Amino acid sequence: MKLRKAVQTALRSLVMASLCGVAFNAVAETPAAPQEPAKQLPLEELRLFAEVYDRIKNAYVEPVDDAKLLQDAVRGMLAGLDPHSNYMDAEEFESLQVHTSGEFGGLGIEVGMEEPYIRVITPIDDTPAQRAGVKAGDLITQLDDKPVASMTLEEAINLMRGEPGEPIILTILREGREAPLQIKVVRDIIHVASVKSRLLEPGYGYLRITQFQVNTGKELTRQLETLREEGELNGLVLDLRNNPGGVLQAAVDVSNAFLSEGTIVYTEGRLPNSDQLFEANSQTVAADLPLVVLINGGSASASEIVAGALQDQKRAVIMGTDSFGKGSVQTILPLAKDRAIKLTTARYFTPNGRSIQAQGIEPDIDVANAELKPLDSGVEHLKEKDLSGHLENGQNNESEASLSRVQDKALLRDDFQLFEALSLLKALSIVKLQDK
Repeated sequence: MKLRKAVQTALRSLVMASLCGVAFNAVAETPAAPQEPAKQLPLEELRLFAEVYDRIKNAYVEPVDDAKLLQDAVRGMLAGLDPHSNYMDAEEFESLQVHTSGEFGGLGIEVGMEEPYIRVITPIDDTPAQRAGVKAGDLITQLDDKPVASMTLEEAINLMRGEPGEPIILTILREGREAPLQIKVVRDIIHVASVKSRLLEPGYGYLRITQFQVNTGKELTRQLETLREEGELNGLVLDLRNNPGGVLQAAVDVSNAFLSEGTIVYTEGRLPNSDQLFEANSQTVAADLPLVVLINGGSASASEIVAGALQDQKRAVIMGTDSFGKGSVQTILPLAKDRAIKLTTARYFTPNGRSIQAQGIEPDIDVANAELKPLDSGVEHLKEKDLSGHLENGQNNESEASLSRVQDKALLRDDFQLFEALSLLKALSIVKLQDK
């Protein structure tokens, strides 16, 4: 009864503050919102809250801890705003800080809620989940013997975390399969290298960003320098497919690596510091290198900032399929006792003023991933070299071009979208050389 009276007293204080036009700010660290005309709080809903609280305390089948009940009320208040706002206890807050630094424990998957299941947004490269065969778009229905339908997203994530070496069985529904899959994943410490690089063939580089962390911009610069050490680059593929996003400043840094001037992104919100403009500077490392950016439905948030900036600035050709469409900015607002809330505070816009929220980036060239097989006519055409007494070529034709054709065939078999990106890069390189 004492706690009930305390809750009712707090609610009455809120009501009086509203009636008197007093701004209520529960946490000193939280930025104050712009001043708006005072509005009367909805008294009926406040009474409803107090009544429900009282009914749970007295009638629920088991005793409920007061702190947990109030904490769950806070979680529900934030979860009701949008899919990306949420409350974090001390453990979850620490996990977020570790995650953005590039090292965390778990399975290595980015997930979201799709009632009543958990949808895999993307498995992170070189993690237990990716190696075990978990794929983007999978629906997780069960964790070991526990159905996820009765869990919140946070509860499911906490259950997937654990000590390195401990296995967990994911029951998965996958498009195109009638029967559920059961995939065993062994938990591990996830060390994420956010940028990877390789040469697709001489002169054509490949950069893949798995997610945007604090140091992703610096990593990209180092990887680009490594590619250049192997020879002159004629073009570059930037692969953002299945990249769930991450740190906003990292997206700005990556965009700036390819842009020497102009707007990268700007944000608008209700807080005074939510309106920000990010512009490119002259510290670019690849201002003129022909560039193709690959995106798909798993490219979200910071990935869309980069793709949108490069597309609007006519700096790159965007290829693939429509991106995810997350065009909102979340701010971490610390609370007392090492807790925090992640609150959506702004929308971001591309240089041309496009909001990507629930819309996504449309590629310049639509290329769905596909498996292509050459048609076999069954007829082998006779060539000059097959004719008896033909003249020899007189040159050694075991050239890089022959090797490239072999590599192209392998790429066509393994990754059609990347094959198309490389083909476009070659065309752009040829045109560029002709213009000189």
